[in-house]
Amino acid sequence: MPGAVQACTAGCACVCRCACAAATCPCRGTCTSQVCGGPCELCCTEVGVGVASLGAVSADPCSALCPSAGLSPSPLRPAMEAVLRRSRVPALAARQCGIRARHGGSPGRARRLLLSQLFQPLGAPPCRSQRLMLQAGLIHPTSPGCYCYLPPTVRAMEKLVKVMDQEMQAVGGQKLNLPSLCSAELWRASGRWDQMGPELFRLVDRHDHGYCLGPTHEEVVTALVASQSGLSYKQLPLRLYQVTRKFRDEPKPRFGLLRSREFYMKDMYTFDSSQEAAQRTYEQVCAAYCRLFTRLGLRFVRVRAATGSIGGTTSHEFQLPADVGEDRLLLCPQGHFAANVETLNGEQTSCPACGEKLTETKGIEVGHTFYLGTKYSSVANAVFSSAENKPQLAEMGCYGLGVTRILAASIEVLSTEDSIRWPSLIAPYQLCFIPPKRGSREEQGAVLLEQVYDELAEALPHLAGDSVLDDRTQLTIGKRLKDAKRLGYPYVVVAGKRVCEEPPVFEVWNQNAGEVLFLTKEGVIELLSKVQVL
Repeated sequence: MPGAVQACTAGCACVCRCACAAATCPCRGTCTSQVCGGPCELCCTEVGVGVASLGAVSADPCSALCPSAGLSPSPLRPAMEAVLRRSRVPALAARQCGIRARHGGSPGRARRLLLSQLFQPLGAPPCRSQRLMLQAGLIHPTSPGCYCYLPPTVRAMEKLVKVMDQEMQAVGGQKLNLPSLCSAELWRASGRWDQMGPELFRLVDRHDHGYCLGPTHEEVVTALVASQSGLSYKQLPLRLYQVTRKFRDEPKPRFGLLRSREFYMKDMYTFDSSQEAAQRTYEQVCAAYCRLFTRLGLRFVRVRAATGSIGGTTSHEFQLPADVGEDRLLLCPQGHFAANVETLNGEQTSCPACGEKLTETKGIEVGHTFYLGTKYSSVANAVFSSAENKPQLAEMGCYGLGVTRILAASIEVLSTEDSIRWPSLIAPYQLCFIPPKRGSREEQGAVLLEQVYDELAEALPHLAGDSVLDDRTQLTIGKRLKDAKRLGYPYVVVAGKRVCEEPPVFEVWNQNAGEVLFLTKEGVIELLSKVQVL
């Protein structure tokens, strides 16, 4: 019957009529020209199950099935040849060009592996930061837009949050923690339950009460302040902030941590006694954002932006210029004007201040500020007692910084194609020590390097918790150095060939500067004494 297989002693497969027996073969099982190991020499060369070359016959043919048994060619052969010519079967073309079939070669010859025929799914992540973070084991995807943050990433996040804490507290911020599970009732009151649409993760509890997973917390924090009935103007301005997980049902999560469904954000909410006071707060917080990005060594631009679903009358974005950015920005070369194109009416090509031609670039949004006025305080009745002892609505503002987005964006704009470069202030670890390979001529340098490690920890205790010793001495220095570059240690100290000199000389790789220094133990300690650690 068609498709029945018997094994010949030579190891090929004898197939009755056609190896394909149906859909994959143009003859649809009608061919009776059987060749052991290449069952249908006319049409099954490309999909045959045997190992013989085109037209070859098994050394030990199955007498019932092989040509040597006296089977005659099919009368349908001429018609099939015409079909195959029209179908342009690759195997026939190969045969006509004198090329052996892919399984072929003479009996006993090693099978030739053709790279073009190997199954190799290709396709790298479309942006540098995602690819590097995956390769370095900093994140692990669990579902679209959701990631496990692995220990080095958590360390970098904690350091970044420390910088944010310092800057927010410098402008009078008080840290709190608001629930991620937000009442639908509050969101309906503000109108955003319907306005947010499908981007809002919604759920219902066993009592049929609706909730959402908070993407922002304007409603919740305003309700909190509104519940304080004795709030006085003397207690203002009130500046409350948190660093928590946020949730947004992105239609197309992409670019790793740059656009995900679950992420960390620093969000501050301010309450002032007047519009003038609220405007001062706005500028103070924006100035704090500028200091933060400057401390991180990131080139940023503050641009006029749309208020979107959050609302208010004034809004600015803090953008990191990058080719992978999803926002289009128009900038004045002299710095007089900067805006997201979505805020402009029509085609604006020149700076309204100096007339210079505007340049367009792409950017990654890493921060956003809003002056809200009384949009939320009027709904929740968040009032304070004025100097005249009268109830007055608080003037509000809200200010966001994407914690995980800043991590990814900084890697995107600072790194090379094959190695991560962190802002040195938030690198998971500041330095890595690489001793010689076990059994190498420089193996005695391992003891010297460990002495440097210990003396450094004693002389610079603030670096003790930021130093890693790569003890995988079964690997070459080159392999471990490559790993160190991929992980992004700002400094790497190597006990290389010159460690056997007198005095011993160590290689110090300054990753962010792209330079290699050769220093004695004292020189290493002096250089690293300048490293800042939070």
